[in-house]
Amino acid sequence: MSNHLRSFSFLALLGSVAMVPASRAIALPGQTTIPVVFTHTENSAKAKAGDVVTAKTMQVVLLPNGDQLPKGSLVIGHIVEARPFKFDDTPYAVQQASYLSIKIDQVVDKSGPISVATSVRALADHNAVEEALTPRRIDETDLLGTMVLVGGAHYSPIDKHVTAGLEDDIVAYNKKQGVFARLLPGGMSCPGTQTEQSVAIFSPDACGLYGFVSDRLSEDSASGAFGLASTHHTVVLYAGSAALLQVQ
Repeated sequence: MSNHLRSFSFLALLGSVAMVPASRAIALPGQTTIPVVFTHTENSAKAKAGDVVTAKTMQVVLLPNGDQLPKGSLVIGHIVEARPFKFDDTPYAVQQASYLSIKIDQVVDKSGPISVATSVRALADHNAVEEALTPRRIDETDLLGTMVLVGGAHYSPIDKHVTAGLEDDIVAYNKKQGVFARLLPGGMSCPGTQTEQSVAIFSPDACGLYGFVSDRLSEDSASGAFGLASTHHTVVLYAGSAALLQVQ
């Protein structure tokens, strides 16, 4: 779909949201995690600053006051910067990186768009997402397969306990509305939480990039944008890739 048509569809969708009877907007407190899947491919060779980026929540997001953000809720952002890769064949040249910078700043619930400042705790490419959504048979006794989350935690589809580590410690819970956990520290940039959060396909300690080859992740704390960069190829964020966003 062209950027023009995507922008038109986006405006039409917001128009339909605005026609819904007014209701109280939900509040998204700091540290709230929002697992989302991107609905369109963003190619740094084709995208331009200002293009709309859309994603949808992968499961229900439960909030401390009892409110919830339903599965499939629209999450909106925009391209901040996009730059393709161009190989410099000058001897010993330092290659200029391809770059794709995105800012996610709105969540749409039944009351309409809600402005929100987010950071990206973990980002998984479409292949890593597909693996996390597909049960894996560990051995001949594992008839239903085992769900292995992005980051390595795992659980049986019929078990409520999600475990990780050599001792199979319980780190999360598989509930009717999705997978929930108190986040665990995942390096200096991913602190833990004392509150239970929605994690969907992500391990509680998931942090950084998963499945992206020769890409690196950066964040601009001032603007809230996250970026992918590569000095080997043009950066592409494929539809079906997923992010664990965290409200600032």
